[in-house]
Amino acid sequence: MEQVLLVTGGSRGIGAATAILAARHGYSVAVNYTAQAGAAQAVVAQIRAAGGKAMAVQCDVSIEEQVVAMFNAVDAQLGRVNALVNSAGVVDARARVDEMSAARIRRMFDVNVLGSMLCAREAVLRMSTLHGGSGGAIVNLSSAASRLGSPGQYVDYAAAKGAIDAFTLGLAKEVAAEGIRVNAVRPGLIDTQIHAAGGIPDRVRQLAPQVPMQRGGTPEEVAQAIIWLLSPQSSYVTMALLDVSGGR
Repeated sequence: MEQVLLVTGGSRGIGAATAILAARHGYSVAVNYTAQAGAAQAVVAQIRAAGGKAMAVQCDVSIEEQVVAMFNAVDAQLGRVNALVNSAGVVDARARVDEMSAARIRRMFDVNVLGSMLCAREAVLRMSTLHGGSGGAIVNLSSAASRLGSPGQYVDYAAAKGAIDAFTLGLAKEVAAEGIRVNAVRPGLIDTQIHAAGGIPDRVRQLAPQVPMQRGGTPEEVAQAIIWLLSPQSSYVTMALLDVSGGR
């Protein structure tokens, strides 16, 4: 059976590293992006240049109609999705909770939580044996922030990732008998552009001494964990929250 993977937020960072590594493992890969069309096309071009099959697909995962259209587009071009990585996510500028607007908090949950749940819903409709599917695997991107809380930085982001942890556990139990495994990775301090988006571009270097391994991680190191969780090598693993955090 052909392995068709959709990576949300696949144009850069952990998502891009996952898309590229998955293609090397034989997956046909749909690279989702919201606004970074050029970056997504660059990932697709890299996969195709190495002999893989890939497509870029635009979608704001927080908008239900766009999510449905994205899955339909992937079905039509690559085949039925049987692997999903929910990597799309946002952070915001450093702030205390007493400084946060409702609009900021709503955006955090709309993209990080609602988006992941909508994409998982569409994946289950395709993968579940209850719906005529042949099974599959879902990996959600959580964060070490879900257990650290991120005080004084982005408690809203940490809370959203805590919701992803709970969602992973519940969905895993819900669909375990239907051929679907659901797990999450919780990256720690990873050297990606998300820190600049949060207004702290030098965050990895600043906080590296707090990590037991004394360094930040790379997107590729997180991607290796994600690909393992998608693969037959983890066939008896579901409901896992796998920390990829250097011990932090």
